[in-house]
Amino acid sequence: MGEFDDGEYAGINEVTSPRENNARKVSVLPLLFLIFYQVSGGPFGVEDTVRAAGPLLALLGFLVFPFIWSVPEALITAEMGTMFPENGGYVVWVSSALGPYWGFQQGWMKWLSGVIDNALYPVLFLDYLKSAIPALGGGLPRVLAVLALTVVLTYMNYRGLTIVGWVAVSLGILSILPFVVMGLISIPKLRPSRWYVVDVQSVDWNLYLNTLFWNLNYWDSISTLAGEVHNPKKTLPKALFYAVILVVLSYFFPLLIGTGAVPLERDLWADGYFSDIAKILGGVWLRVWIQGAAAVSNMGMFVAEMSSDSFQLLGMAERGLLPEFFSKRSRYGTPLFGILFSASGVILLSWLSFQEIVAAENFLYCFGMILEFIAFVLLRIKYPHAPRPFKIPGGTVGAILLCIPPTILICVVLALSSFKVMVVSLATVAIGLVMQPCLKLIENKRWLKFSVSSDLPDDITTHEPLLR
Repeated sequence: MGEFDDGEYAGINEVTSPRENNARKVSVLPLLFLIFYQVSGGPFGVEDTVRAAGPLLALLGFLVFPFIWSVPEALITAEMGTMFPENGGYVVWVSSALGPYWGFQQGWMKWLSGVIDNALYPVLFLDYLKSAIPALGGGLPRVLAVLALTVVLTYMNYRGLTIVGWVAVSLGILSILPFVVMGLISIPKLRPSRWYVVDVQSVDWNLYLNTLFWNLNYWDSISTLAGEVHNPKKTLPKALFYAVILVVLSYFFPLLIGTGAVPLERDLWADGYFSDIAKILGGVWLRVWIQGAAAVSNMGMFVAEMSSDSFQLLGMAERGLLPEFFSKRSRYGTPLFGILFSASGVILLSWLSFQEIVAAENFLYCFGMILEFIAFVLLRIKYPHAPRPFKIPGGTVGAILLCIPPTILICVVLALSSFKVMVVSLATVAIGLVMQPCLKLIENKRWLKFSVSSDLPDDITTHEPLLR
């Protein structure tokens, strides 16, 4: 995935804070599954690709799309995450390249898209259970179930990132195992001719691309907690490499089973359809197992995404972009106020439908990724000698070429957005443009305290002579 430099960071403050001495850092395996859950969590939610485009394009999408989007994003995350091994991730990258104003805009858009993303998981969880428990389909029982899920999973984040990481490992194994069993059961029923069904005339390109995009993005989310990773310059690239392989396999093979072993009825391919396929292939017991796997998968995605969102707010506060109280940690080392703000956003947004959430989230995410690509290229140009323990080969020209395919894809996703989603998303972007000057006014008036943490590594934009 690139080039490793085993040398130490040049120009980085090596003084270790008391918190770093006491904190338990995240190792490769938990980090791998945290990435897996921030990006994927298994095949739950990919069903709409078959409904939108049929089996062939759905299968091709999860083979080709990773090379256009996932691999470039993972490579950029590996390079930038090792260049800036601190909490805040992409906010720090953009701030260093474009200044704190645009760093704040990046943080606002990516945090909001992350919270919107997290609002999906209680929805998906209940969509898988409502066939077995019809009361969860709507009304007061559904509202109470969303609230209960949010509280329990938020408390898990509060207890610590190391716990979340090993919980992610356990949940990941539980999520994948029933699909291995379903694959073995399906072998006698597979009909390869079903995989080649395609009708280009009837493709819903908006639904197809949005679903692919949602299921294969968020590789950069892990960067927001890079400060909690053990030896990030080696651990982060390695975990990202294995996560790309795991994510692609976790999507492709269940789709291969589902489309090849069951006669095609495109209209049935919607959220929760894998549990129906399991019943057709193996009976009620397999259906219940898949529903249980969906439940634990959504639990894993929720805790992983909330970890990323909350540590992002903590990283922004440590950089002075948010009030100091966002940098306060609980006795478990977790960002208390970041968790509370992220959980509140999830509860407020969880009433939206799956398709509405995906479309709005993708729109905001696209804007954030454009800023990331610009920052990545600018930092290559402005600070060519900055320490990059992991570096993508190809120089500045290679960096630009790497960003072209995903940028084209972003333009297509934005162009296919509905007018309603576009208006709402642009309105939220406008809020961020105004919010940052308001926070600066609050800081100048000293209504709230802002400060820059003394534990941060040296900023390459202010210590450039140390890099040469």
